[in-house]
This record gives sequence, C-alpha cells and structure tokens, in this order.
Amino acid sequence: MESTIIRDPNILGGVPVFRHTRVPFQALLDYLESGQTLDDFLADFPTVTRQEAVSALEQAKSILTAHLA
Repeated sequence: MESTIIRDPNILGGVPVFRHTRVPFQALLDYLESGQTLDDFLADFPTVTRQEAVSALEQAKSILTAHLA
C-alpha cells in the first residue's frame, strides 16, 4: 500500500506532503491543533480527500505508537 504522505526533495524542499499534492501534512496537524475541524481543512485544501486525511492521521498514530512502545 502506498503511503498517503510522501517526501520528495523536488516538492516543497522535501517537506512531507499529501501524495499528488503540494499540501503539507503539517497543515492538517496545525488545523486540528488550533481547534479547527477536519471539514475546515478539507474545505480549504480540496485536493486532499477525507480518506487521505484520515489515512495520514492513522499512519502518524501508528508511527508514534510504535516509536513509544
């Protein structure tokens, strides 16, 4: 399965972005951290689907929990 988040030095200097976009994953985290909803994020970044956003959060959770285990 392809990762929803990629790093490519030719896209935003290697900042992690949603695949096939120039939308940084950090933007989603910033939205959620500031109290905005996933729907707010999706409205502002229509190139990212709900499924992609949820998948990215699930991947981040897996990485974090594996790292802490």
